[in-house]
Amino acid sequence: MIHIVDDDEAIRDALAFLFASRGLDSQVWPSGEAFLAAQPLGDCACVILDVRMGGLSGPEVFPRLRAAGMTAPVIFLTGHADVPIAVEALKAGAFDFLEKPFNDNQIVDLALRAIDQHQADETEAAQQRDLAARRASLSGREEEVMEEMLKGALNKQIADTLNIAIRTVEVHRSRVLQKMGARNGIELATMMNGETKR
Repeated sequence: MIHIVDDDEAIRDALAFLFASRGLDSQVWPSGEAFLAAQPLGDCACVILDVRMGGLSGPEVFPRLRAAGMTAPVIFLTGHADVPIAVEALKAGAFDFLEKPFNDNQIVDLALRAIDQHQADETEAAQQRDLAARRASLSGREEEVMEEMLKGALNKQIADTLNIAIRTVEVHRSRVLQKMGARNGIELATMMNGETKR
């Protein structure tokens, strides 16, 4: 659901019609206050937020949305005189801004891009949380064995380094792979390399 927050009824209706013509659901809000009062919205995929509105302005609404836990991308609509304000919003984490008057295809394409990127970011964040949870499930010894595995050490080298029997290393290695959800050491290294790059 794309949420359109603008105090101009004609703009709200035009945008809702535009998104509907591209098969996208939208809901309109006449003010920032009304939109904030409806939080949290579980179906929010993107927000089109006007900079200048009666009551709370877009830049005043934006940080309150974030404080309320709303992570969906926000696209500001702005007049020429509002560009510096919109740029500040970008620095604060807004996805983008469009100057009025805008091209119909441009705003739909921008909204779709924002939604796609947000979904990709959410998926990646979920994968990282899952990986962190798996790693946290390792015992202290399993963590030590995994560190040696990631260095490319063989079982005998790990056994010598940690001063434990090779059979014990084999057991820990098996448990590490099982808990981390990796089929082998290479897959584990690839998985953990992605974690360390973040």
